[in-house]
Formats: sequence, structure tokens, C-alpha cells
Amino acid sequence: MTDFTVGDDCFRLDGKPVRLLSGALHYFRVHEAQWEHRLAMLAAMGLNCVETYVPWNLHEPREGEVRDVGALGRFLDAAGRAGLWAIVRPGPYICAEWENGGLPVWVTGRFGRRVRTRDAEYRSVVERWFRELLPQVVQRQVSRGGPVILVQAENEYGSYGSDAVYLEWLAGLLRQCGVTVPLFTSDGPEDHMLTGGSVPGLLATANFGSGAREGFEVLRRHQPRGPLMCMEFWCGWFDHWGAAPVLRDPEQAAGALREILECGASVNIYMAHGGTNFGGWAGANRSGPHQDESFQPTVTSYDYDAPVDEYGRATEKFRLFREVLEAYTEGPLPPLPPEPAGLAGPVRVELAEWAGLGDVLEALGDPETESGVPPTFEELGVDRGLVRYRVAVPGPRQAYPLGASGLRDRAVVSVDGVRAGVLTEESGTLPEPVAGPAEVELWVESLGRVNYGPRLGEPKGVTGGVLHERQYLHGVRARGLRLDAFEAAGAVAAVPFGPVEAAAGAGDAGRTGLFRGTFTIEGVGGVEGTTGASAASDVSGTSDAPCTSGTSGTSDAPCTSGAPGVDHAGLELPGWTRGFVWVNGFCLGRYWSVGPQRTLYVPGPVLREGVNEVWVLELEDAGEPRVELGPGAPVETDAPGVVQP
Repeated sequence: MTDFTVGDDCFRLDGKPVRLLSGALHYFRVHEAQWEHRLAMLAAMGLNCVETYVPWNLHEPREGEVRDVGALGRFLDAAGRAGLWAIVRPGPYICAEWENGGLPVWVTGRFGRRVRTRDAEYRSVVERWFRELLPQVVQRQVSRGGPVILVQAENEYGSYGSDAVYLEWLAGLLRQCGVTVPLFTSDGPEDHMLTGGSVPGLLATANFGSGAREGFEVLRRHQPRGPLMCMEFWCGWFDHWGAAPVLRDPEQAAGALREILECGASVNIYMAHGGTNFGGWAGANRSGPHQDESFQPTVTSYDYDAPVDEYGRATEKFRLFREVLEAYTEGPLPPLPPEPAGLAGPVRVELAEWAGLGDVLEALGDPETESGVPPTFEELGVDRGLVRYRVAVPGPRQAYPLGASGLRDRAVVSVDGVRAGVLTEESGTLPEPVAGPAEVELWVESLGRVNYGPRLGEPKGVTGGVLHERQYLHGVRARGLRLDAFEAAGAVAAVPFGPVEAAAGAGDAGRTGLFRGTFTIEGVGGVEGTTGASAASDVSGTSDAPCTSGTSGTSDAPCTSGAPGVDHAGLELPGWTRGFVWVNGFCLGRYWSVGPQRTLYVPGPVLREGVNEVWVLELEDAGEPRVELGPGAPVETDAPGVVQP
């Protein structure tokens, strides 16, 4: 039986010192058929371990509706086949720039500020979830012949709270569920974070992007003995919609990695490969020194400026990291697997069909409710998607300002069927006053829930009210359109599509809606756009976990694809504004013209030889009825952007 332990100065495997050279790769951000290739890239870079979070909300979006926890087990098995150890960080909170920090909306909606504390009701649902999930980890621990060597208790808790009772209970729960490998915590290298987030008897680790010597000095003040480890070495960063891209100089990042290793420490490169926020699962932040100011939604790409880019390709950062890591590995490094190949040439996909947003809501939406005040997304059970609110302005009355208080996040507003404006949290009043009587309609979208800081779990929708001058408008009808409503097999077949030309004659209603078109892949990489009505209207949707579709890839075939020779494609929507895209029922994620992201990543395994179908759900202003497919974004070189230290 293999034994992995925490020694006084190092990790030990069967009593022998070992240094962990780990890299973060989240199974839920990579198509399952591409896991093998991405894990092989980590091994080729010189890593001996992979780390992953587990997003509770992906696996239990509604209470009791547990989806494919076996995906974690399959990923850990793939890591073992790749010759890598594994670090598992099951939360229940994970941050990760993921929707709501991984907490389901039914949890934060019910418990509010009681989450991540000793509250008995919150602990009860956490325990039930862990007992469902953790067998996937327990049976794959290194002591049982599996790859799992470390498991984390909570996540960066010292950045949020100080409930030692909760942390010690959670560590005890992990043990009760059968976790026998060492447990650890991870926090920023600051006194208040380490005192708030550490647990007696558990290894404390630190998260930082530079200044290893200073960071480890702080860690040593709190933990005089035990192996040093940077559990999150931030080698890049993530991007927000409407902001400049964030990059980190490869030479500088390689130097910071070298400094960690020169301290004798272990490391987890965050991220080694970032992947993609498929399915609208991207989170959000709040600006300011305490993360409680303006709203900053995260883009669909989670490339993270990582050494292995979103498309699975080696970057300059990969080459430099490999040189650094090679000095700390035994024997020659394995060769790189074949580089993934993109779609051979560009194609314009004509979107020949259209259905108005109201018709889509009728076909796929939840039942409409009526109440005195606007219900939140949480009260309606909507995690990702949008809600249509309808309310009447009594009359006759003169024109007054009309707005939404507590709006999260963005609303397209019509008055008597005519577009009146777009509202946001920062700009919540229409540009022109509204007289009564009038019928007001607000289509409100959540742009991603906050995943870090004191605003974690804040509700979405019209959280205050619809105001006409100072008067609240009551008697609100609300109806949710959840993104996962598109995923059921044949669901979109119920949408009453018509020819796309009908959108041009529909007035403001034609500016939004669901557009559909097809293209054909013929032979290796050959693509042909089609302009007729869809030939695949009964295409099956996928589950909301992109990790559950496709077949297993191998290191020899980097991304086993439904379309031979095509490992990926890139999709662009020039002239379109904001919404979501699906290819063959697989949700690529959000697009938004504010940038910086212009190209959505299309995993090769979701493509297929023959007819492929594209759906575009436009929520603000559609462009010309076409999208463009191509080989994808080039490997990042010296593109302009904000430099992350």
C-alpha cells in the first residue's frame, strides 16, 4: 500500500522525500474527449501532478438533482493513466472565477450570509453533497492504488471569514467520508488570511504570483514546520468583459516559478491549462480593494494566459516553464503530444431561421408567476439565463422617470412594445420618461454571479423594484428562461422557427431571438455552409457538464473528434451584440461585442462529419444573419494588454 504523508520539511511517498510539481486543469472546463491530450501536455511540461476543483453547482444545479459526479472519477482515472498524481479541491466553495464560486443558487438563495459558516442547516446540505461526491475521491486515493494524494478543506477561507468551528467541522467531515490522504488549506500569504483560514493539524499552503521568499516567510510564521507549497502560482490571469486583456510576461513568470523552486518548495501552477467557461458558467468579480465596488463579469474564455493555451497548444511560457522544471525532474521529459489541428478553412454559416424571444420563452420557459414585487432569479430557480418581468404603469398620469433599483445585471426594456433602453446596475433609469397607462417589459440577464469576496451569493434580477418616479410598481409577472432548458434532447424542436427574413419585419422584436443555421463538414477539415432550413432540428442537447460528452481522447490523437482531422474551431459573430451560441446542442458560452474576447472556442469533439447545427440566442441587437467559423485564435505572442505582476 502506497503511503503519502506530510513530513517536517517535505512531502514523503513511502518515506522518501518528494516534491510536487503540479498544474491546475479543471475537468469541467475541458471537453472530456480532450482530457488525455491536456494531461499529456502537463506531463510534457515537466509536471508530476494535476490539481482540480469540483463545482457543486454544476453537479447539483437544483436540490436533489445530482448530475454525473462520476465525471470527477473519470478525470482522476485519466490523470492516473497519464502518470500524474492528483490534488482535489472539493470546496464546497471553490472561487475559480466560476459562477457563484461553485455554490448552487438554491444554497446561497436559501441561506444567504449563513453560507460558509457553522450554520446547522447549511452544514446539513454540505454533508449530504459531500457524501454523494467523495466516494469518487476516496476510492482513488493513493493508498488504494489511485492518483489522489492531497485533498483541500474549503478554499481561501481566510479571504472571506474566520469561523474556525466551521473549518474544523469540514475537515472532520472529510475524514468521516473516508478521506485518509493529507488535508490542506490554501490562503494568501497575509497574517489575517492565514489566521482566518488555517486549521490546526492541517497543512497550510500559500497562493501568490510573485515574491515567493516573502510569501513563504509569512507562511513560516504561522506554520514553523511542514513542506512549503505555493498552491496557486498565478502564472497568468483572467479577463473581464469590457476591459483590456490581462497578460503576464513569460520570462517574468518563469523567473517567479524558479524562485519558488529555489526555496525548496512544491508548486501548483494556476493555471497550467485554463480551458473554457462553457455553458454560461463564467463567474464575476467586484472591483475595489475589498471586492465590493463595480461589477466585473468574466469572459467565456479561461485561457488565463496559461502555458497551455485554450486550444491545447504550447506557448512561449510553456517552453520557458519546461526549461525551469526540467532541472527538478528525474530522467528525460516525455515528448509533447501532437499539436491540435484547427478547422482547415473559414466558412460563413448562414442563419436561415429565426424565432422571437417571446416565442422561445413560450416554448422553453418556466411557468409565469405573479407577485407584488419582482422575484429574484433565486426565488424563480434560475441560475444561468434570463427573466422576463412585466408590469403595468397605471394611468392616466404624466411622464416620469422609470427605472429598476437593485438591478443585476442588464435589462433590455420595452414600453408598449417599443424598445426604450438598456439598463444596468450603474445606469438604472430609462433615458426618456414614461407616461401612464403603459405596459413595461424588462428582459433581465445575469452576467455571472460573484465568485470572490463579500458579495458572494448576491441575488440576481430586479432585487429592489421597478420605480415610476418614487412609486414602486406592483403586480409583477415574471418568467424565467434557463440556459439548461435548451439542453434536453429535442427541446429546441418545440420552438416555432420561421424564415429569418421575418425578423426584419418584426420591428424591435426582430432585434433579438433564437437564430438557427447549418453547415456541413465533408471529409477531413472540409466545410460547407448551407442556407436552407435546418436538417438537424432534432439534434440532441448535451448535459450542462461539458465534461460528459464525447469519447476518450488519447495522447496520440490529441482531441478525438466527431469530424476527422478537426480538433477545434473558432466561432465569431461580427456585428452581433450579446448572447449565447450552441453548436450541435453544446453551449459554447456567452459572446459580447464589448470584448475583449472575439472568438469562441469550439471543441472538435462537438463537431461531426456531415450536417452541423448552430443556434444563436441574441439578447440585445442581432447582426447580419450569419456567423463565421475558422481555425480559431492564433497562439498568443505579444498581444497588447494589461500586465499582471
